[in-house]
Amino acid sequence: MNRQYIVVTGAAGFIGSCLAGFLNQHGYTDLILVDEFGDAGKAPNLAGKSFGVAVEREEFFGWLEVNQPKVSFVFHIGARTDTTEFDYSIHQRLNVEYSQKIWRYCTTQAIPLVYASSAATYGGGEKGYDDRHELVDELKPLNPYGVSKNEFDKWALAQEAQPPFWAGLKFFNVYGPNEYHKARMASVIFHSYNQIKKDGLVKLFRSHRPDFKDGQQLRDFVYVKDVLKVCYWLMENRPASGLYNLGTGKARSFEDLVKATFAGLDLPARIEYIEMPEDIRDKYQYFTEANMAKLRSVGYKNVFYTLEEGVGDYVRNYLAKKGYL
Repeated sequence: MNRQYIVVTGAAGFIGSCLAGFLNQHGYTDLILVDEFGDAGKAPNLAGKSFGVAVEREEFFGWLEVNQPKVSFVFHIGARTDTTEFDYSIHQRLNVEYSQKIWRYCTTQAIPLVYASSAATYGGGEKGYDDRHELVDELKPLNPYGVSKNEFDKWALAQEAQPPFWAGLKFFNVYGPNEYHKARMASVIFHSYNQIKKDGLVKLFRSHRPDFKDGQQLRDFVYVKDVLKVCYWLMENRPASGLYNLGTGKARSFEDLVKATFAGLDLPARIEYIEMPEDIRDKYQYFTEANMAKLRSVGYKNVFYTLEEGVGDYVRNYLAKKGYL
């Protein structure tokens, strides 16, 4: 294996498969794709993608020992992302311990690393949404997934032995093509589109806080195409290592999002409010908004899609055509 490879974990999933395609578009086809490839629902995500080899997640480190490929960069996007999975041991194994193995491999082999952290680390936002490292120990995530992501961030920041460059990206609410397989965990746009097609309306959760009206819960929704641009820019430019927020920096309401989905279908908005399931009420984020100053300060200048632009592109060019990125 004399080629220089780029590793993408989580490569059959939503963001990972989009990233593999984006790398292809920029001339990178020597990819090592890592995931659990047995899920037939994910198979279309990789259709038409060019790559060197696909390796099962649990076999990856043994495969590396045997084959010893020359790797120029690692994108560790794979994780257990189910925020409704409350068995922490699953998150500990897949999101913490597996990530530690990736980190150690990149450190010993001197390979730059970008990994997926999450805005779920910020919990209810009591400490704000600032990606300063000194705040990480004080954060209180609301679910086991967020806890696992924050535990790895804390561990990474404590390591003296590090990859030559690393960045942990705190993804906010990412939406876009290739999430068809995600079922309950797919974006609100995906679910809204399907509800409109089926029932002609969208059901949104009522607010259970007096300071938020129904439909005015706010999130930082970021289009996957912007996520790909940031990942690629970090690979190319390698600024200061550390944690970086990845949202738009502009919180928008679920009502705005649903209206943009209807607009993508050239339909007037119809929204019905329903009770939020009790099992998630105390773990529900009512507001998230990325402070994007750090990424901007290291030189990232691209303009992010607005909610209307991103949702419009997703609905018209992907959901309506069952298209993939």
